[in-house]
Formats: sequence, structure tokens, C-alpha cells
Amino acid sequence: MRSASIDVEPDEPRDLWIDESGSDRAFVLGTRAIAATVLAITAGIGLFLAWSALPTFGRYGFSFLTETQWQPEADVLGIGAVLVGTFTIAAVALMIAFPLSLLTALYIAEYAPARIKSTLVSLIDLMAAVPSIIYGLWGFTLIQPHASAFALWLHQHLGFIPFFRVDADPNAAVWEQTRYTASAFVAGIAVAMMVIPMACAVMQQVFSQAPAGEREAAFALGSTHWGVVRTVVLPFGKGGIIGGTMLGLGRALGETIAVVLIISPSFDLKIKPLEVGTNSISALIAGRFGEATSLQLQALLTAGFVLFLITLAINTLAATIVARSRSGQGADA
Repeated sequence: MRSASIDVEPDEPRDLWIDESGSDRAFVLGTRAIAATVLAITAGIGLFLAWSALPTFGRYGFSFLTETQWQPEADVLGIGAVLVGTFTIAAVALMIAFPLSLLTALYIAEYAPARIKSTLVSLIDLMAAVPSIIYGLWGFTLIQPHASAFALWLHQHLGFIPFFRVDADPNAAVWEQTRYTASAFVAGIAVAMMVIPMACAVMQQVFSQAPAGEREAAFALGSTHWGVVRTVVLPFGKGGIIGGTMLGLGRALGETIAVVLIISPSFDLKIKPLEVGTNSISALIAGRFGEATSLQLQALLTAGFVLFLITLAINTLAATIVARSRSGQGADA
């Protein structure tokens, strides 16, 4: 006997209707308006700098990015040496800030007693609230004498590496202290103190979101606390480590006041952070803006446009990596 055929309607997703209250709609509209305003301001700044950079690129071409000298009286302007100095200071800052940020974040997230954890988080946040000029004065008056002595020690023992070389005799009877002051190394120490709270906060938040199930499974298999950190927390927080470091890099590239107070401006194309004399894009703009002619002003705005593009690209990539890490994507990689 043949069974009667039954017409079955295909399953289709139903539209969900959420009846938002007036306060919900106001919140959504307000949030969208604020986000759109921020994006519009950022886009406006970028368009203004791009428009201001057109005359400079039209006059000097892309050699503006490779020329090392800044001589307005000879109509020679370029930011090649300044770009190198900018990344040199940022590299020194990251070499100091990265291990301190990582270890501090791990301690707060994994080892700190519960009664002091919130206090430590607040102290890290307070570091970000200290004005940059305070870090600059701290680096210039307190750190520079000790940093110059340490730079001499590095030159004596690691001078065979070009990165630690200084054009001076490290074994002279009376060492030339002025050759080791006002350098990218000293400026990098001050900038590192401003990078630490940002990178540490991102890393600590990502570490604290490591999956509890995997933690408990590792402990159940006999793993030690460090074993859990090594096999669960650090792999899960890899994106947070990379993203926090890149956010710190964006912060270090744009630091101005602390760098201006410490460095001795120069336009030498060199990667010698221990040696006196360096410069950065932000320090160049701050130091030359007040006395700039119209031609120099356009060149300074062009330098600002280059720095804007660099920091925007780095921060966007860092924010994407941090967002992926917080959502758990890539945790099994």
C-alpha cells in the first residue's frame, strides 16, 4: 500500500522583530552619530594634510621622502633622516617596553593576589595619565646621566655591533660623556614609559579572557601554573601581545614633547641610538613650526601627513589583531 504523500514546506528562517524602546533607539542613534563624527574628523584631518602635501610633492617629488637634509635656505628639504630617527626611537622604546609590559600583564592576570589586582590595574592606568612633559623632564634630568654611563658600557662590550657603535673611544682615560647624551637611546627610555601602560593594558585584558575550560583541563592533566601559562594563556593571547605591541609602536612614533626635551636635533642618516643627535617627525614639526615660512610650513604639513599615514596603518592593523584575539579567533593556531 502506497502511503499518502505529505507536502512538507521547506524550512525558512523567520524574521526576528525586536521592538526597541525609545531609550534604545536614542542610544543607537547617538552611538552611530558619535562614531560617524569621529570618522568624519579623522577623514577631515587626513584630507586636509593630503591637500597640504600636494605642493610639497609637486615641488620636490618623492625625493622629499629620501632626502636627508633640511636646509630651507638652499631649497633642500627632506625627511629621510628624520624617518630613520623616528623609527630608531620607537625601536628603542619597544625593546624596553615589550618585556616589561608582557611580564607585568602576566603577573597581574595570572599571579597577582586578588586583593591587589585591581590596585595594580589602576596604577598601570595612572601611568597613562601622566603628561608626556613629565616623562620628558624625568628622562632629561634623572635618567640621562645614568643612561649615558650605560650607553658607554654597551659601547665597550657590544661596540662590534653597528647598532651599539659610537664615534668615540670607549676606553679613553676620560670618556666623552657628551657623545652619549641627548640620544635616541635616552629618548627611547622616556617614550617606553608611555608605551608600557597601553601595551600592558591590552595584553592583560586578553590574558584574562583565556578559556577557563582549557585551563582546568591543563591542571587536570598535571600541568603546573607556568605550564598553563605557557600552553594555554600565551597561545590564546598571541594576538593581544602583537596588537598591544603595535599599538605601543603607534604611540611611540608620534611622541613629541618628551623627545623634544631630550634629543639634540640632527639630520644625520644613521642608526646609532647610543650616539648624540637624532630627530623624529613629530619633534621636527614642533621645533620648526613657529619659525616656518610658507614653504617650510607646507613641508612640515607633508611630514605630518606621512606620520599620519604610518600611525593610522599601524593602529588599524593592531586594533584588528586585538579584536580577533578578544573574540577567540586564532586561539587554536
